[in-house]
Amino acid sequence: MTAVAAGLLLAVSLSPTQSAVAAEKNDRQLTQKARSHGVTLKDGAYVGWSTPGSHAKGGVPGETPITAQATVSGMDVSGHQGNVDWAYWWGQGKRFAYIKATEGSYYRNSTYFPQQYNGSYNQGFIRGAYHFANPSDSGGAAQADYFVNNGGGWSADGKTLPGVLDIEYNPYSGGTCYGLSQASMRSWISAFLSRYRARTGRDAVIYTTTDWWTTCTGNTSQFSAAHPLWIARYASTPGALPAGWGYYTFWQYTSSPLDQNTFNGSQERLRALALG
Repeated sequence: MTAVAAGLLLAVSLSPTQSAVAAEKNDRQLTQKARSHGVTLKDGAYVGWSTPGSHAKGGVPGETPITAQATVSGMDVSGHQGNVDWAYWWGQGKRFAYIKATEGSYYRNSTYFPQQYNGSYNQGFIRGAYHFANPSDSGGAAQADYFVNNGGGWSADGKTLPGVLDIEYNPYSGGTCYGLSQASMRSWISAFLSRYRARTGRDAVIYTTTDWWTTCTGNTSQFSAAHPLWIARYASTPGALPAGWGYYTFWQYTSSPLDQNTFNGSQERLRALALG
């Protein structure tokens, strides 16, 4: 049995309230993650990465993929990691970090969030916060408010990335798609993203897997134009992307020894994403 399957079986009979601690321990093991933006237009062509089987905007399927011009190494953490040795990870070459702030409308990473969020910033990381969505708990707008009110805001300081909607496999009872139809899931996501933009002025990053997105949203492309993609896939390539995204902004490629990610662009482009 895989670690993902074990985590799902462990949580299947628990309610959100009963299993906030279990979710915090296992949420980063439930699925792979990744994200990327920072692709720029130069002389009529997009410069950045194109994944195998996909193409950058303006390209044609089947063309030779654009090769990476630059990447930035990063990581993401939750309360499960406790206090993080940011100096150590800086020495390992990590330059950005995403920190779990909230889940649903019932969990805040209150114990470790200050050390993780502020500690990474003080070390020099470009950092941001993410929200683990539970659409069966409450509405999308309500969860966006909960996220912004508890660490998920944004500031134009050049070191704070836009917040992330982490929408993926359900670790609780209620089915993979949290009991929602594909149309209802699209509406839920839209409500979260719209409220987050209204509160912060930024378009949130979407973290997901291609399989979950296809299963639970019908592989919609309606959010791809405005929202950077963080794709999760523990493999040597990010693989096929959800519909509408010709490139990714972040890619979560492993969870060992913790979640590690690549930004699909240069350090300059990462700062530009932070600035908005």
